[in-house]
Amino acid sequence: MKKLIGPFTQILPLTGLPIKGALKDEQLHIIPNGGVLIEDGLILAVDDFEKLRSNYPSAQIEEIIGDSVLLPGFVDCHTHICFAGSRAKDYAMRNGGKTYLEIAQSGGGIWDSVTQTRAADEATLTSLLLKRIKRHVSEGVTTIEIKSGYGLSVEGELKQLNAIKAAADKTNASLISTCLAAHILPKDFNGNHQEYLNHVLNNLLPVIKQKGLSNRVDVFIEQSAFNTSDALNYLAKAKQMGFEATIHADQFTTGGSEVAIKARAASADHLEASGDYEIKLLANSDTVAVTLPGASLGLGIPYAPARKLLDAGACLAIASDWNPGSAPMGDLLMQAAVMAAAEKLSAAEVFTGLTARAAQALKLNDRGVLSKGKLADMQAYPCDDYREILYHQGKLKPDMVWMEGLKN
Repeated sequence: MKKLIGPFTQILPLTGLPIKGALKDEQLHIIPNGGVLIEDGLILAVDDFEKLRSNYPSAQIEEIIGDSVLLPGFVDCHTHICFAGSRAKDYAMRNGGKTYLEIAQSGGGIWDSVTQTRAADEATLTSLLLKRIKRHVSEGVTTIEIKSGYGLSVEGELKQLNAIKAAADKTNASLISTCLAAHILPKDFNGNHQEYLNHVLNNLLPVIKQKGLSNRVDVFIEQSAFNTSDALNYLAKAKQMGFEATIHADQFTTGGSEVAIKARAASADHLEASGDYEIKLLANSDTVAVTLPGASLGLGIPYAPARKLLDAGACLAIASDWNPGSAPMGDLLMQAAVMAAAEKLSAAEVFTGLTARAAQALKLNDRGVLSKGKLADMQAYPCDDYREILYHQGKLKPDMVWMEGLKN
């Protein structure tokens, strides 16, 4: 059964835009008084509403009343929303002047989240995760990447990945799971960093592959986590096993983005410390540069050099990094809007960074734009001009969200 949704005051299909480099708002294709024709969860046509109604007289009409601007659903390509507990104490200590190391030494940091997540059972993790997914969907996010990394044992990581799989059966949102067992060296692992990564390769990844829990791995490259040579070796072996790679890169120090490119990773995420050398490398590669403004806001550090990355020709995505420690807010649109003002990003750059380019970071080519054959993942804002959305800095939320053509 064909369904025609509209009329929308404006539709921004985000089609016809290059996947890399800077964009001007003048490049945006805007369809006034538009409609979207849908069948079996896929888009059949995006055009003038009355034209579509005339051409498809038997289509069921889902009428839109009042001003409304339609965009593709957002793709959040980097989150850590499968966790238990809170790190509010860490946040207060950080704002009080304590360093990352001081917080970790006092029992906080990533290991605190590991302890709290290990203590929760799978059903509890699934329930907590579904609440966060529900909020994300209400704010226009229809595809969500979710990392493990707070288990840091075979049992703990599998529990997280099983919780993500269980949540996927209870939501219409698309969930993409990533194994981040290489988050930090667990305090209770009897061995060094290299031995731990080998343990993950030998004892965890084969089970994940066998059970179909994920086809992606991530590694945190940083002085407090894993070095470049160990990470490169780990990623090479994981890729031989059939896993796609992504990397926590250049958050506090450089080196990670270079590994991402050598490993042909789908994306290099964070990049707050990236300089001209790293920017050039990323721009000349097929690795997506994923900026995480939520981490900059949570840690009180500069944003990744988004403007420079775009001007150099990189494919730039924007993700929330929603996690219990450094990025607890999780409001993707608000973070993107605030970073856009600081980094001078056009609306076209922000919207593609939240949709098509973010989908590229997950190697998904069936979403991120509104065009024939793509998933009918869409969101509508109660306004008459797309520029209102970023102008309100995240306070204007979508009032309608569709996933595969079904209204949430």
